[in-house]
Amino acid sequence: MATTIGLIRHGVTEWNNLGKAQGISDIPLNEEGIKQATALANRFTSEKWDIIFSSNLTRARQTAEIIRQFLGIASVFTDDRIREINCGLIEGTTEEERISRWGINWREQNLGMEDFKMVAKRGLSFLEELSVGHAGKRILVVSHGALIGLSLQHLMPQLFQKTYIDNTSLTILTHTKNDWTCQLYNCTKHLS
Repeated sequence: MATTIGLIRHGVTEWNNLGKAQGISDIPLNEEGIKQATALANRFTSEKWDIIFSSNLTRARQTAEIIRQFLGIASVFTDDRIREINCGLIEGTTEEERISRWGINWREQNLGMEDFKMVAKRGLSFLEELSVGHAGKRILVVSHGALIGLSLQHLMPQLFQKTYIDNTSLTILTHTKNDWTCQLYNCTKHLS
């Protein structure tokens, strides 16, 4: 019995457009992000999905809520494990600001960022739990770029050495008998 998980990055925010690190800062979708989420929700109307999970951050919850309304699913379940990486001191800053504040090697300093392995670990624990607790279901998960990317890199390292996740992109994973496969990666056809 296959479990299908559709991983979705939230719609765009003002901070995305400004190139600011968002992390766990609770930034809402902007107008464009709402349009993106609506386009994605429209894409799903010809498909059957059973459950929607979302990060507890506003931008993900808003995206999930728009999809939920289109699909007529009763509610959105939130889970802290699929929230974005905590970016520590760099939250709210652009690359330019980080370089001027901490220098070109800011990534090598301890600026309070959550460890990448820990982000992947909580993403994977969530996915494993979903695949067991909701076996055979079709589940949408609205999360964040770093969380999705790092989870994919650790779940299927041979397939994903590097990842880039676009706003409202869809990545589809299938779990069958302890085996994960990826049917679709970072698809944004609904935006064209």
